[in-house]
Amino acid sequence: LASGSARRRAVVAFVAFAATPPGTIQTDAKAIVWKDGPPSLPKGTKSAVLEGDPKSTGIFTMRLWVPAGARVPPHWHPRAERVTIISGHVQVGFGDKWDDTALRSFYAGDFYVNPANSHHFVRFAEESVIQITGEGPWELHPLE
Repeated sequence: LASGSARRRAVVAFVAFAATPPGTIQTDAKAIVWKDGPPSLPKGTKSAVLEGDPKSTGIFTMRLWVPAGARVPPHWHPRAERVTIISGHVQVGFGDKWDDTALRSFYAGDFYVNPANSHHFVRFAEESVIQITGEGPWELHPLE
């Protein structure tokens, strides 16, 4: 059996090893604070920034809660946009004009990347939560 002193050193070593390093970000989904989304997104959209600042230079991660039936008309972003569907049903199409036949469906757990400067449009077939990770500043430029 280890002596009391040896056991204490082992516990201290374990605690030091298990401590969360500086810069760690850990988010409990139930604790996310939702705010009104930017005016460039459909009415009723809520947003929550998880990492960084989408308005500044550097990496960011944000979530968007978007109501069912919302649409984002054809637009583009100057930097790539990495999107993970957290919940709901999201449809994305590419082109300069809205085209229902070009829409591809994505569901919870799915992931896609919109390359920089690609013209695309989005429909939220159900109430949805998406997570966007990218390099800021995040910009949305409508085509119309």
